[in-house]
Amino acid sequence: MASVVEALVPGGKANPGPPLGPALGPLGINIKDVIEKINEKTKDYNGMQVPVKVIVADDKSFDIEVGTPPTSALIMQEVGIKKGSGEPKTVIVGDLTIAQAAKIARMKKDDILSYDLKAAVKEVLGSCVPMGITAEGMPAKECQKAIDEGQFDDALAQEAW
Repeated sequence: MASVVEALVPGGKANPGPPLGPALGPLGINIKDVIEKINEKTKDYNGMQVPVKVIVADDKSFDIEVGTPPTSALIMQEVGIKKGSGEPKTVIVGDLTIAQAAKIARMKKDDILSYDLKAAVKEVLGSCVPMGITAEGMPAKECQKAIDEGQFDDALAQEAW
Protein backbone atom coordinates (compact mmCIF):
# COMPACT_ATOMS: atom_id res chain seq x y z
CA MET A 1 0.00 0.00 0.00
CA ALA A 2 1.28 3.48 -0.86
CA SER A 3 2.36 5.91 1.85
CA VAL A 4 1.50 9.60 1.61
CA VAL A 5 3.46 12.42 3.21
CA GLU A 6 1.90 15.89 3.11
CA ALA A 7 3.79 19.05 4.09
CA LEU A 8 4.03 22.79 3.58
CA VAL A 9 7.44 23.66 2.17
CA PRO A 10 9.08 26.93 1.13
CA GLY A 11 8.84 27.21 -2.67
CA GLY A 12 12.07 26.09 -4.35
CA LYS A 13 13.83 25.75 -1.01
CA ALA A 14 12.68 22.45 0.51
CA ASN A 15 15.39 20.64 2.46
CA PRO A 16 15.89 17.22 4.07
CA GLY A 17 15.20 18.63 7.55
CA PRO A 18 11.77 18.72 9.14
CA PRO A 19 9.03 18.32 8.07
CA LEU A 20 10.07 16.19 5.07
CA GLY A 21 13.21 14.33 6.17
CA PRO A 22 11.85 12.67 9.31
CA ALA A 23 8.61 11.71 7.51
CA LEU A 24 10.34 10.30 4.42
CA GLY A 25 13.30 8.57 6.15
CA PRO A 26 11.42 5.50 7.40
CA LEU A 27 9.96 4.92 3.92
CA GLY A 28 13.37 3.92 2.52
CA ILE A 29 13.44 6.22 -0.49
CA ASN A 30 16.20 8.55 -1.68
CA ILE A 31 15.32 11.75 0.18
CA LYS A 32 17.76 13.82 -1.91
CA ASP A 33 15.91 12.84 -5.12
CA VAL A 34 12.56 13.74 -3.56
CA ILE A 35 13.81 17.14 -2.35
CA GLU A 36 15.34 17.96 -5.76
CA LYS A 37 12.09 17.10 -7.53
CA ILE A 38 10.02 19.15 -5.04
CA ASN A 39 12.34 22.16 -5.45
CA GLU A 40 12.16 21.88 -9.23
CA LYS A 41 8.35 21.77 -9.16
CA THR A 42 8.00 24.63 -6.64
CA LYS A 43 10.65 27.08 -7.91
CA ASP A 44 7.97 29.45 -9.30
CA TYR A 45 6.63 29.91 -5.76
CA ASN A 46 9.92 31.20 -4.30
CA GLY A 47 9.34 32.72 -0.87
CA MET A 48 5.87 31.23 -0.41
CA GLN A 49 4.67 28.23 1.55
CA VAL A 50 3.54 25.56 -0.91
CA PRO A 51 1.51 22.45 -0.09
CA VAL A 52 3.14 19.27 -1.43
CA LYS A 53 2.11 15.64 -1.30
CA VAL A 54 4.70 12.85 -1.72
CA ILE A 55 3.13 9.51 -2.63
CA VAL A 56 5.51 6.58 -2.11
CA ALA A 57 4.60 3.24 -3.72
CA ASP A 58 5.58 -0.19 -2.35
CA ASP A 59 8.36 -0.47 -4.95
CA LYS A 60 9.93 2.74 -3.50
CA SER A 61 8.97 4.82 -6.53
CA PHE A 62 7.42 8.16 -5.69
CA ASP A 63 5.18 10.79 -7.17
CA ILE A 64 4.92 14.42 -6.10
CA GLU A 65 1.79 16.55 -6.25
CA VAL A 66 2.22 20.27 -5.75
CA GLY A 67 -0.64 22.48 -4.67
CA THR A 68 -0.68 26.20 -5.35
CA PRO A 69 -0.70 29.05 -2.87
CA PRO A 70 -3.93 31.05 -2.63
CA THR A 71 -4.59 33.48 -5.49
CA SER A 72 -4.40 36.40 -3.05
CA ALA A 73 -0.86 35.36 -2.00
CA LEU A 74 0.24 35.18 -5.65
CA ILE A 75 -1.25 38.63 -6.32
CA MET A 76 0.54 40.13 -3.31
CA GLN A 77 3.83 38.62 -4.49
CA GLU A 78 3.39 40.04 -8.01
CA VAL A 79 2.44 43.50 -6.75
CA GLY A 80 5.14 43.43 -4.06
CA ILE A 81 3.01 44.01 -0.96
CA LYS A 82 2.75 42.18 2.36
CA LYS A 83 -1.03 42.54 2.84
CA GLY A 84 -4.13 43.83 1.14
CA SER A 85 -5.92 47.07 1.95
CA GLY A 86 -8.00 47.34 5.12
CA GLU A 87 -10.27 49.73 3.19
CA PRO A 88 -10.37 48.36 -0.38
CA LYS A 89 -12.97 50.86 -1.63
CA THR A 90 -10.89 53.90 -0.66
CA VAL A 91 -7.26 52.80 -0.09
CA ILE A 92 -5.47 51.31 -3.10
CA VAL A 93 -2.31 49.36 -2.24
CA GLY A 94 -1.14 48.19 -5.66
CA ASP A 95 -1.74 47.75 -9.36
CA LEU A 96 -1.65 44.48 -11.30
CA THR A 97 -0.91 44.32 -15.03
CA ILE A 98 -2.75 42.02 -17.43
CA ALA A 99 0.54 40.12 -17.97
CA GLN A 100 0.89 39.56 -14.22
CA ALA A 101 -2.75 38.43 -13.96
CA ALA A 102 -2.15 36.00 -16.85
CA LYS A 103 0.96 34.62 -15.09
CA ILE A 104 -1.08 34.00 -11.92
CA ALA A 105 -3.89 32.41 -13.95
CA ARG A 106 -1.38 29.97 -15.49
CA MET A 107 0.00 29.11 -12.03
CA LYS A 108 -3.53 28.39 -10.82
CA LYS A 109 -4.60 26.58 -14.01
CA ASP A 110 -5.25 23.25 -12.26
CA ASP A 111 -7.32 24.89 -9.51
CA ILE A 112 -9.22 27.44 -11.56
CA LEU A 113 -12.68 26.85 -13.01
CA SER A 114 -12.18 28.77 -16.28
CA TYR A 115 -11.70 27.08 -19.64
CA ASP A 116 -9.72 29.87 -21.30
CA LEU A 117 -7.14 32.48 -20.37
CA LYS A 118 -9.51 35.45 -20.66
CA ALA A 119 -11.94 33.99 -18.15
CA ALA A 120 -9.09 32.87 -15.85
CA VAL A 121 -7.59 36.39 -15.85
CA LYS A 122 -11.02 37.80 -14.97
CA GLU A 123 -11.19 35.30 -12.10
CA VAL A 124 -7.79 36.50 -10.81
CA LEU A 125 -8.93 40.12 -11.11
CA GLY A 126 -11.96 39.25 -9.01
CA SER A 127 -9.57 38.46 -6.16
CA CYS A 128 -8.09 41.97 -6.47
CA VAL A 129 -11.35 43.72 -5.57
CA PRO A 130 -11.43 42.98 -1.79
CA MET A 131 -7.65 43.52 -1.56
CA GLY A 132 -7.65 47.15 -2.75
CA ILE A 133 -5.63 46.36 -5.88
CA THR A 134 -6.34 47.96 -9.24
CA ALA A 135 -5.65 46.38 -12.61
CA GLU A 136 -3.98 48.32 -15.41
CA GLY A 137 -4.62 51.51 -13.42
CA MET A 138 -8.39 51.01 -13.17
CA PRO A 139 -10.65 49.32 -10.62
CA ALA A 140 -10.51 45.54 -11.12
CA LYS A 141 -14.22 45.34 -12.03
CA GLU A 142 -13.72 47.95 -14.78
CA CYS A 143 -10.72 45.98 -16.05
CA GLN A 144 -12.91 42.86 -16.24
CA LYS A 145 -15.38 44.83 -18.40
CA ALA A 146 -12.50 46.07 -20.58
CA ILE A 147 -11.44 42.44 -21.11
CA ASP A 148 -15.02 41.57 -22.14
CA GLU A 149 -14.93 44.48 -24.59
CA GLY A 150 -11.73 43.13 -26.16
CA GLN A 151 -9.41 45.88 -24.91
CA PHE A 152 -6.66 43.40 -23.93
CA ASP A 153 -7.17 40.81 -26.68
CA ASP A 154 -3.68 41.39 -28.13
CA ALA A 155 -1.94 40.89 -24.78
CA LEU A 156 -4.00 37.84 -23.90
CA ALA A 157 -3.69 36.28 -27.37
CA GLN A 158 0.11 36.16 -27.00
CA GLU A 159 -0.12 34.39 -23.64
CA ALA A 160 -0.24 30.60 -23.76
CA TRP A 161 -3.03 28.94 -21.76
